[in-house]
Amino acid sequence: IISTRVFTPEQHNSSCAPCHAKMQPLTKSYIPGEPYFDNFNLSTFEDPDFYPDGRDLGENYTLTGWQMNKCMIEGDLHCVSCHTSSGRTRFTDDQSNQLCLPCHQEKVQNVVAHSAHSENSEGSKCINCHLPKREFVGHFIRSDHSFRPPIPEATIKFGSPNACNNCHSDKSPEWADKIVKQRKNRDYQVETVLWGQLIKEAREDNWKNIDKIYSIIKNDKYGEVVTNSFIRLLSGYNNESKQEVLTVALRNNSPLVRASAASGLSVFINEKAKYALLSALTDDFRIVRIAAAFSLSAFPPENIPTTQKELLEKATDEYKQSLLARPDDWSAYYNLGIFYQNKGDLASALNSYETSAGLYSNAVLPLINSSVLYSYTGNQEKAEENLKKAVQVDPENEAANLNLGLLMAEMGKTNEAITALLKALEVNPKQAVAAYNLSVLLANENIDESIHYAKIAHSAEPENTRYGYTLAFFQNQAGKTNDAIATLKENIDKQPVDLNSIFLLGEIYLKMEKKEDAVILYKKILKNQDLPAQDRERIQQVLSQINAV
Repeated sequence: IISTRVFTPEQHNSSCAPCHAKMQPLTKSYIPGEPYFDNFNLSTFEDPDFYPDGRDLGENYTLTGWQMNKCMIEGDLHCVSCHTSSGRTRFTDDQSNQLCLPCHQEKVQNVVAHSAHSENSEGSKCINCHLPKREFVGHFIRSDHSFRPPIPEATIKFGSPNACNNCHSDKSPEWADKIVKQRKNRDYQVETVLWGQLIKEAREDNWKNIDKIYSIIKNDKYGEVVTNSFIRLLSGYNNESKQEVLTVALRNNSPLVRASAASGLSVFINEKAKYALLSALTDDFRIVRIAAAFSLSAFPPENIPTTQKELLEKATDEYKQSLLARPDDWSAYYNLGIFYQNKGDLASALNSYETSAGLYSNAVLPLINSSVLYSYTGNQEKAEENLKKAVQVDPENEAANLNLGLLMAEMGKTNEAITALLKALEVNPKQAVAAYNLSVLLANENIDESIHYAKIAHSAEPENTRYGYTLAFFQNQAGKTNDAIATLKENIDKQPVDLNSIFLLGEIYLKMEKKEDAVILYKKILKNQDLPAQDRERIQQVLSQINAV
């Protein structure tokens, strides 16, 4: 028997949270009073079940909003402050403002001035503005527990609901926004709209404001939920610069943020990431330890200091146990497959992926991952079978079509490869890998199409000199010499020791009988201190041959 009379506010919140959150369990059982983040994970605004400004789309995920609640963060408010232990509201109907009275006496006693609604009206009830109910399947259900005021500008920007138009359904959000901006504190919407827009951009793989996102993460300006959302969204940003900001976030006060930062570091296999993750193995919260253990699984065992191996083994055991907290969950076995794949245990990884796909036939991810391993181990027929299953389940899946295209090309099935790669490019017009491979596959049939797709790859990833070189190669083949020269010069400016581009440009100069330009090009490269010795020798040999002619 557990007595909740002695619970701290945090223990009260943690006890209610498991049933009122979009979460993933980390353990098979939970005893009320234990810390929430020792037993559960939590979805935040990386999840499309939330609008970019954090309002949920339909079903109510109370805890995520609650974690943003300033009354809870800055005071002692907890679930049982307003609810009975059975979940009923302590004050209802005309007495509902009593819920806010202990901390907001002046506003409650002057509710007309504060709400700008007449006394005893629906608009003068605190809960209608600060805990608006969400309509779902034709019914109003549980309330938003972030306690934020109405933000009609977010409705205009993101289509999310707002309290004003819940009541004034005959009015537009523009109407509500105009009224809000006439109030004394008229600028209160600005911050939410700012980070909401950044969330929206990150979800759309638009990273033009990455510096602002980094600043928000580093400074934790808008609290753990927003910070955590950006950290998880960074998984879609393929840039080494994020390692530094993730390392900073690993020291955040929130265990949720620290865990997401540890997970994000999984793509960095270097010493700095390793030691940052090793330090997380002693974290007070299981959610952080298991995230660190997963990320460290990609490091060879011999690279782990002896003094840390026991800690890593314990955290790894916790991680494995967390995956099987729901043994009927396909995603648990999918994640276990990734873990074994990182460890180099391909047989166990394939077994986990197949178990995952068997539990849920519409799960595409285990089919894609297993196909990669089947291809790697030489079983191309099984790889093809799983990828075609994935495309059948989800015809618009970019990764499934891309991998199928690459596999078909490898197996010499050119027409099938082209079809799959074209589909991947249709789903994502900036899919550089698909565009690059299409340019190569079509080279013998239509050089103009090859140039077209090479341009797409080069535009999508202009820093990838391989794509620039390929574009220049086809431009040169098509007789577009000046275009090829311009592309190669651009490539060399970005990567001064890119020998493929250097030698192709030199060959073009010589063919154009511009021997002096070729000599200048090679001599300039020789002055680069970063040029490896063997490459330096190759260029000197080419110069000798030119001078001998």
